[in-house]
Parts: sequence; structure tokens; C-alpha cells
Amino acid sequence: MSDSELNLTERPAVRYVTIDDNNTGQRIDNFLVTFLKGVPKGKIYNLLRKGEIRVNKKRTKPDYRLQNEDVVRIAPIVIAPESDKPVLSDRLKNEIESRIVYEDKGLIVINKPSGLAVHGGSGLSFGLVEVIRQMRPLEKFIELVHRLDRDTSGLIMVAKKRAVLKELHTALREKEGVQKTYLALVYGSWPKRKLQVNAPLLKNELQSGERIVRVHTDGKDSLTRFKLVRQFEGYSLVECEPVTGRTHQIRVHTQYAGYPIVGDDKYAPAESIKESKALGFKRLCLHATRLEIMLNGERMLFEAPLDKELQTLMNENLTDIFS
Repeated sequence: MSDSELNLTERPAVRYVTIDDNNTGQRIDNFLVTFLKGVPKGKIYNLLRKGEIRVNKKRTKPDYRLQNEDVVRIAPIVIAPESDKPVLSDRLKNEIESRIVYEDKGLIVINKPSGLAVHGGSGLSFGLVEVIRQMRPLEKFIELVHRLDRDTSGLIMVAKKRAVLKELHTALREKEGVQKTYLALVYGSWPKRKLQVNAPLLKNELQSGERIVRVHTDGKDSLTRFKLVRQFEGYSLVECEPVTGRTHQIRVHTQYAGYPIVGDDKYAPAESIKESKALGFKRLCLHATRLEIMLNGERMLFEAPLDKELQTLMNENLTDIFS
């Protein structure tokens, strides 16, 4: 893609972008987030739904992967000037800096706090990726490799080079070379012998734009492996390994098994949430604790223990059955 294509004019006009090797294989929604810097992601999805962004004159879905020499038509869009973009506090940037687990020339691995979205949009002026871009203003390329729900904490990868992004995207797509492990505090006594949930997941979008996922025969094959780590009276800490990578997969599979995640206001019963909040559990108790990847032929392992606040709440408010 030429530099001239990246220059955004003051007067919006229809633009045509021809895809080259640099963007081949990239999802169109991720491409547009980078190309249309300043446009909220929610607006990009609306433009795709309305057909105001097309590929080869045809409507396209957000998960379409761009091919070499595809022609992307982008309708006129008003983009917020730099001065209108959020100025982030030094306190927030310092907090994220302290949570960097690993960084080199092509990759950053961060232990994301619960409550911080991974990107702006849908009413949010910024997310983790916008924070990183302000923290690393000299980097020309900063993109999310994958996502975590806003209220999920733990390890997430951010690419600083397109080659790294493409390699890790390929590994994620082919389910080879990236292994993620989570810890979840769930309601109930998880059986030791419950080692996996294999149930298809179907994603629905409500009129409000909220995403709801449920087990359904029309859904996509989905497999999560589980291991009981620690059991309390009325609660269990389980290790979760999503073999597939569906939206809300762990949250829905634990609920389907009968043991929803503590603090999950989307999938757990309201009465259970009320009870756990009284004990101090006021967030979704799901944490990406371990990440193993192959990058440039090298095996890399990253780990992030549960936040001290969660560990303290479990130790002080829950009664161990065994550990």
C-alpha cells in the first residue's frame, strides 16, 4: 500500500485501496481499524453492514480475509482530528507499562487488567491498543494479535511488526503454535473427572448490538479442556484451555457444564452474582494465566499469576476443601 493511500484528506471522498502482500490474509475489520485511524470500531462495523465498505464491488463481512489485489471501496467518512482523540493519563500509561511481561522489536505481551477494553469503539474512546500507541509514539505499527473480553484479565499479545502479526494470525487460524491457558473461579463444585466440554457455539447479536453466545447444533465446533486446580465450599478454581477460539467460549462452556464463572453478569444467574459480590468478587473471575507460542522457530512461554486482589479474596472469603 502506498504512502499516498494512507494520507487522509480533509474533504471526505470515496477511496479505493488495492490490497498488496502486506495486507493479504488480514481480516478486513482489522485492516480498516488501522487504515481508518480515528474511526470507532463500532462505526466501521456499521459501514460494513450497510455495504458502504465493499470488496470487489460486493458487500463483505467483518471476518473476510483480504486477498492480493482485492479492491476495497471505502465510502466518505469524517475522521476525528488528532486533537479530538483522548489524551490518556500518565497514571494509566505507567500502569500498563508496569504490566508488560515481554517486549522485543516485534512483539509486546501484556498482563491486561480487568475492566480495560482491548480497543476503543462501542461507546469507548480508547482501549489497550490506543494506550500502547500513545506509549510507543515512534512505532509505526501497533496492532492486537488477538482479543480478551473487557472484564477478562491476563496475557494478551500486541504486534509491532506486520510480519509478526501475520505469523501469529496464521498460527491461531491453524490452531498450531499458540496455546492459551486460563484460570476461572466458577460457582459450584467442579468434578475432578470433568476434563472437557465439547459443544458447538452459535453467536447471536441482539438489537442493542450486544453479543450473546449459546450452545446450539447450528453452531461452530468448540472444545475446551478443563482441570480442577482448587476446590472451595460452593466454588472451584479451574484451569481452562480453549482448543478452539470462539467468542465467549470458556464463559459459555462453563455455564453449559453447570458451573458459570463468578461475576459473569452475561451468563451466570443473578442470585449467584449477588452472593459473590457480597464476598467482594465484583469482576469477572477469568484470567489468561499462561501463553505458549512459536515465533520465528523459537518456543516462548509467558506466565501471569492471578492478581493479588483475587488471590486475597479467595484466601480470606472462601473455605478450602482441598488445594
